[in-house]
Amino acid sequence: MAFDDLPAGWQVWNSEETRSILAYRPDVFDSESFPAPCLPTIYLSKGRRGRRPGQHRPAPEDPWYVTLFLEPDVNRDPETFDSREAAVAGVRDLAARFAAGELDYRALYQVPREDYLDELDELTGRGT
Repeated sequence: MAFDDLPAGWQVWNSEETRSILAYRPDVFDSESFPAPCLPTIYLSKGRRGRRPGQHRPAPEDPWYVTLFLEPDVNRDPETFDSREAAVAGVRDLAARFAAGELDYRALYQVPREDYLDELDELTGRGT
């Protein structure tokens, strides 16, 4: 399977032919320890992901997009790839950098949630 060797903390939530969704530490983002909408996710999609489910029909020439979401309206600019294999490698790399605390996810927020981000720093090793 394409995502057998994900970094610790990441798991596949859904995987289809033209899109996959990976979640970071769903055991922690359970609406008690952290708000469930803050669950970090990586979306892999053929073509640009639409706002409405079921509305997107990718064309064969569409690139593959890899996007990190921290919340529904807080995301990192997507990376694009020419093939699914390259995009899956991009997902693995992004997931590894996130889990290792190498991404500056605080910069994605216009209005930071300091307590939440401090806890996320602890989970990803940025707080040490």
